[in-house]
Amino acid sequence: MIERLFRVSERGSTVPRELRGGLVTFMAMAYIIVLNPLILGSVTPGDPSAKADALGGILPVAQVAAVTALVAGVMTILFGLVANYPFAIATGLGINTLLAVTIAPMMTWPEAMGLVVIDGLIIVVLAVTGFRTAVFNAVPPELKTAIAVGIGAFIAMIGLVDSGFVRRLPDAANTTVPVGLGIDGSIASWPTFVFVLGLVIVGILVARGVRAGMLIGIVVTTIIAIVVEAIAGVGPSAPDRPEGWSLAVPTLPDQVVGLPDLSLVGQVSFGAFARLDIITVVLLIFTLVLANFFDAMGSLTGLGRQAGLTDSQDKLPDVGKALVVEGTGAVAGGLGSSSSNTLFVESAAGIAEGARTGLANVLTGVLFLLAMFFTPLYSIVPVEAAAPALVVVGALMFRQITTIELDDLRTAIPVFLTVTVMPFTYSIANGIGAGFVSYVALSAATGRARQVHPLMWVVAVLFVGYFAVGPIRALLG
Repeated sequence: MIERLFRVSERGSTVPRELRGGLVTFMAMAYIIVLNPLILGSVTPGDPSAKADALGGILPVAQVAAVTALVAGVMTILFGLVANYPFAIATGLGINTLLAVTIAPMMTWPEAMGLVVIDGLIIVVLAVTGFRTAVFNAVPPELKTAIAVGIGAFIAMIGLVDSGFVRRLPDAANTTVPVGLGIDGSIASWPTFVFVLGLVIVGILVARGVRAGMLIGIVVTTIIAIVVEAIAGVGPSAPDRPEGWSLAVPTLPDQVVGLPDLSLVGQVSFGAFARLDIITVVLLIFTLVLANFFDAMGSLTGLGRQAGLTDSQDKLPDVGKALVVEGTGAVAGGLGSSSSNTLFVESAAGIAEGARTGLANVLTGVLFLLAMFFTPLYSIVPVEAAAPALVVVGALMFRQITTIELDDLRTAIPVFLTVTVMPFTYSIANGIGAGFVSYVALSAATGRARQVHPLMWVVAVLFVGYFAVGPIRALLG
C-alpha cells in the first residue's frame, strides 16, 4: 500500500530513509510552534507588549501554539498524500508578522484572519485555473536555479541568526554595520557555542556521508545543550540577557503530556470590509496574495531541485496539484487563526537526509499533531541544536550556482539580486521580485524584450506594485 501511494522505490528511496527524513524535517521546523505564538500571541490583555487588535483583543499564546501545530500537521499530511512530495507546511514567517504589526491593529483578530482566508481562496482559484502553474513554467531556468540558490542562502541565514551567531546590533541606527558576529564581535554565549559545535558535528557527518547524519547531529547537539544548561544554568534569552537560549530552554520537562486548547479554530470574520475603506482592504489582500504566491513558488523550485524531482525541462511534475494544496494551507491557517500556512524551506533538511516522497510528510505531520499533546517534550530541542542542520542544508543548495552561466550581465545581475535579496530582506518573495523585475528591465533595455515570456512581464508589473504598495496606499488614501 505504501508503495502504491507514495512510489518510494520509483523515487529511489526506502521507507526507513523517508521516515528519517520526516523526523529531521520536523526537528528542523518544530520551532514554529514556539515562535508563532511569540509573534501572534500575547499573555495578558492590556500589557504594553501585547499584540492587540483595534479593540484591544489578543490571541492567547497557549491557544496559538495549539492551532499552529494542528494546522501544520493536517496540511503537511494532506500535501504528502495529494502531491506526494516531502515538502512540509506550517505557518509562514513574514505574513504572521505582517498580521501582528500592520493588519490586526487596523481591525479585529478574527477580521485579520478573514483576510487570510480570502487570500487563500484567491491563491486556490489561481492554482485551479492553471495560472500559478503557467507562471511557474514561464520562469527562465537561470532564475529558477537562482531561486534555489537564494533559498539556500536564506536557510543558512535563518540558522545563523536563530543561533545567535549573527545578531542585529543594538545601536544599528548609529553605525554603518547593521549586523555583527555574536555578542560584541565574539561568540560570547553558551548557546552560540553549542551551535558552532553542532555545526562542526553535522558538517563532518554529512561530509563523510554518514546515514542519518543530520538527525544524529541534531540529537547529539541537543544532548550537549541539555548538559550545558544543567551545568551553566544559562536560562532563556531576554532583551537585557542576549546570551540566553533563543526559544526553548533545553531542560528535562516536569510534565510531558497536556491537552491542547483549540478554541481559536473558526474564529473568523469578514467584517474588515465594513470597518475599513475598500481600497485599503484590497491593497492588504493584494500584499498577502503576492507574498504567498511567490513564497510557495520559490520553495517548490528550490526544494524540487534539491530533491532531484524536476524533469529534463526543470519542471516539477504534477506541480498544479501541489500548488492547489499549498493554497489551501492559507485558507486553513486563517480558519485556524494560526496565520497563512505555506511550504517550509526547512524541509530541505529532511530532503538532505534522503526524503523523496510524501511518506516523509506523513510522519512530519503526525509529529506536529502529537506536538499538541507533548509540547513540553518537543520543546527540549533548542533552536541552536536544529540551526546547524539549516546552515549545512543551505550550503548543499548553494552549490547549484555552479550550473548558472554568469557571462551575460542580463542574467548575472538578476541572479545576483535574487540570491542576495532573499537572505538580506528575510523574504523569498522579495528576492524573486527583485530578480524578475531586473530581468525584464534588462531584457527590454538590451533589445531582447521579445525573448521574455508575456507572463514574466505581467508578474514584473505586479511586483512593482508590491514593492510600492506603501506609497500607493498613501496616494489613494
